[in-house]
Amino acid sequence: MRYRIRHLTGYHYQQPVALRPHTLRLRPRSDGAQQLRHFTLEVTPAPTQQTAIADADGNSTLGLWFAPDPVERFEIVTTAEVETCRTNPFDYLIEPWATTLPIDYPTTLGTSLAPYLTAAGAPALGPGVIDLAQMLAHRVEGNLSLFLTALVGHIYETCEYINRPTGNPWPGGITWGKKLGSCRDFAVLFMEACRAMGIAARFVSGYEEGDSSLRDRDLHAWAEAYVPGGGWRAFDPTHGLAVSDRHIALVASPFPAQTLPVSGTTGSRVESRLETEISVEVLGE
Repeated sequence: MRYRIRHLTGYHYQQPVALRPHTLRLRPRSDGAQQLRHFTLEVTPAPTQQTAIADADGNSTLGLWFAPDPVERFEIVTTAEVETCRTNPFDYLIEPWATTLPIDYPTTLGTSLAPYLTAAGAPALGPGVIDLAQMLAHRVEGNLSLFLTALVGHIYETCEYINRPTGNPWPGGITWGKKLGSCRDFAVLFMEACRAMGIAARFVSGYEEGDSSLRDRDLHAWAEAYVPGGGWRAFDPTHGLAVSDRHIALVASPFPAQTLPVSGTTGSRVESRLETEISVEVLGE
């Protein structure tokens, strides 16, 4: 599928502020599942310097620096054309040593995946999440592939979706206890259940094709699990499916806070009003 995405982010400050350095995570990534064909960035006020930065997770971010002149408005507009190419989310063969849970990664691979297995600073896994993971693992007799599909489906079927425009994702134990949450809450729950079974997992922020008739669109969140033999594979518990070519990923990280679309500070603590506008246009197959 080919998509054109336009994303406006605007901050309107109650009084003039000086913009400190900012990091943008609004450039869609290019990998085996999607290719970025075109990208433009418009920033007001214009930065004095900007540069492309590959972060520790391989995401393509943008660093911006500004003049010290106070401003009352900060606006970012990105336009991207992306081609998604993974029509079959299960086009891989799992390594023989990883077909049964829990996964015992070889030392070198396990060291590389350590942040995605136990993210530093993350709360301990709630007993409810561990029970959920063990229950599903028992149901599928420890089969890795069946566990992932059972988990994404079970969260979708059991939990109620709510719209939470702001706030950090809830820990998985809270989401599972409430049996409700936003897309970012479900993504964290999926990640934590994977980690309970020794599966490396990370948080993804991006866009989905969704319903073209809806005017109000938001960023979407889902999760990726590392499948030996298949690499990072995406699952969307909000919709109960393995991700194919209807999602467009921006960034991924073991830490949800490291996927925020815009991060940075101003020279003073001033309240601001946030404005966002996202459009996703299907260009063709």
